[in-house]
Amino acid sequence: MRSPIRFERRLEQPKWLNWAIPVVSLIAALVLGAIVLLATGKNPLDVYGRIFERGFAGTRALSGSIKTATPLAFTGLCAAIAFRMGLINIGGEGQFYMGAVGATWAGLAFGGDLPTGAVVIVMALSGMVCGGLYAAIVGVLRAKFNTNEIITSLMMNYLAAIFLNYLIYNSTSYWRDPESRNFPAGKPISDRADWNFYEIGGIKIPLAFLIAILAAAAIWVLYKRTRFGFEVGVIADSPKAARYAGIRTTSTIVIVLALSGALAGLGGAADVGNFRGLLDSKGLQMSGYGYTGIVVAALARLNPISTLVVAVLIGGLTNAGFALQGPDFPSGLVGTLQGLILFTAVAGEVLVKYRIRRNRRIAAVAA
Repeated sequence: MRSPIRFERRLEQPKWLNWAIPVVSLIAALVLGAIVLLATGKNPLDVYGRIFERGFAGTRALSGSIKTATPLAFTGLCAAIAFRMGLINIGGEGQFYMGAVGATWAGLAFGGDLPTGAVVIVMALSGMVCGGLYAAIVGVLRAKFNTNEIITSLMMNYLAAIFLNYLIYNSTSYWRDPESRNFPAGKPISDRADWNFYEIGGIKIPLAFLIAILAAAAIWVLYKRTRFGFEVGVIADSPKAARYAGIRTTSTIVIVLALSGALAGLGGAADVGNFRGLLDSKGLQMSGYGYTGIVVAALARLNPISTLVVAVLIGGLTNAGFALQGPDFPSGLVGTLQGLILFTAVAGEVLVKYRIRRNRRIAAVAA
């Protein structure tokens, strides 16, 4: 029996859908979340009101939300830049770890000798190189051997986590604090390697978030105003047509994934320089920034500028969840809402590319 509806691919995608779909996706996620809350005996308006108050109302709440959003901005950009080419990089988590490793090394090695500005630059570059090279491995496997990048990037997350644990739990590791005998911990970087916060309108903004704004602008220019961005778009639409046009798809795949990993690595560097001040194996693995970045990129519809806005939104949601933890607040609500946002964003993407049509024959028979 045929379905009463069918999906018909749009020849042209209306521009208004670009902003309408994320808004509708967010509203749909909140409605579904409200149903879950009602099923557990909670008042959705009360819970959402408390989330807004702790996440966005006032300079203190916004400062905390932007702080939480900063790593998400980088991992969101990491996912967006790869997904725009049709490369599903799930390895932002591992690339984030490797960036943190590289930046911590730079902070420990040069923090006592170089001025603060130079140390910040070296840490950022080290994080980008480590994250970029780690993602480039996935790119080479995809380009040369047609290996599924979803599987390889996901598996490399686990390898990065193992390596991260080794650096902290190995007693002779350069990254481990020799004074931490009872419980292994990372060696703190020098105060000179500490990234700054800037106060704007009473809101404390990390230096790393300002760097994320510059990175988002650079990505927008790269995709909209350069030949490389045009070639990436052609490859995403039709790899065969790209090859016939003489575009080097193999090298482009490696470059895009390396750039993607470099952004995640820069996020790892920012996490160490602006927030933790050391290589925190347990804290990094519990944060899940790489995976949450996929939610950010999906809701932003892979737009680098929108990614920053969505990162603040998800950061506020996460920050409020931490602040409201207690017996009267559902502990899994934040994770549930993030999952619902991803689900509705993916469903909305289908509606952007396809329109729903009724099958006339079935409609006529029913009449």
